[in-house]
Amino acid sequence: MIGFIVRRILASILVVVLTSIFVFVLFFKGLGDSPARNYCDSLHNGQCAPAMLASIKHQMGLDRSVTDNYVTWAKGLFVGRDAVYVDGKEYACPAPCLGISQMTGDTVWDDLLQKYPATLTVAVGGSAIYLTFGVLMGALAARWRGTTLDRLLVGSSLVVSAIPDYLIILLAWVFFSLRWQIFPEVGYFPITQDPLKTVTWMMLPWLVLGATSLTDYARFTRGQMVETLGEDYIRTAHAKGLRTGRVLFRHALRAAIVPVVTIFGLDFAGLLSGTIFIEQIFGIDGIGHWGLQALNTPMDLSVLSATVLVGAILVVVGNLLVDIAYSLLDPRVTVS
Repeated sequence: MIGFIVRRILASILVVVLTSIFVFVLFFKGLGDSPARNYCDSLHNGQCAPAMLASIKHQMGLDRSVTDNYVTWAKGLFVGRDAVYVDGKEYACPAPCLGISQMTGDTVWDDLLQKYPATLTVAVGGSAIYLTFGVLMGALAARWRGTTLDRLLVGSSLVVSAIPDYLIILLAWVFFSLRWQIFPEVGYFPITQDPLKTVTWMMLPWLVLGATSLTDYARFTRGQMVETLGEDYIRTAHAKGLRTGRVLFRHALRAAIVPVVTIFGLDFAGLLSGTIFIEQIFGIDGIGHWGLQALNTPMDLSVLSATVLVGAILVVVGNLLVDIAYSLLDPRVTVS
């Protein structure tokens, strides 16, 4: 088991390194001089002189080779470096240096730590709702497959899946916050200051996030449970006189939930990378909202690259944790 974990960690580190190279080349070289030109045009009302453009390209490091830029950037993650701000001056950027945000003037790492709790709060609350109720609904639908409950679940999942997530989020905000005023309109309140107020402000985003994913988990859990309930050991458990609830949740669900964990691990890692639509519509200043703001700031490639890189790391870590959890959830699963 330990050898498997070590190999998976080394493989994960390799994936993160390759991803960082791809992200760096994509954002800092793949766009050419477009970021510098857009920023120069915004400063001079579309009349960017060649000398000014050359100066901005130098500030952004676009006149250097991609190898030199990447080595400098990667070195800054461990020992820090001098980063260029929008005024053209270099400022000390301590490790781990992801650059300086052109929107705030602070280091990208400091902004990341400040905005991440909001995204984490949304992700944890919403995922807890759709995982708990989705798995429960799927297990009950499998238990009474072919009944009205089962057909209702399958039908509702198709309806919800056909509606874009952003439309559900927008309609929930319009009706439950603006028109009926059941929930606060927009905003986020740190849970460390007032947990009760945080729950009040975040309840609608949590419910919406849970609703958009709940039926998918219920449908997938149902499919796995139907297959598992037909296994020989399940029939043996019934023949021994075990209660139906014990057989359903203690034996069948434990085996059927392993594939569900795989999907949840990847989904949750994606949520931690930024719940873009929810943060934007509900005015939550998290990672997703932060990345969208960076798109409108021509020189803020550091923020964009940081959000993508953090997302990749979270997905890799999520895969690693899922692989380790397999053997704990299902003794039939072994690693080698």
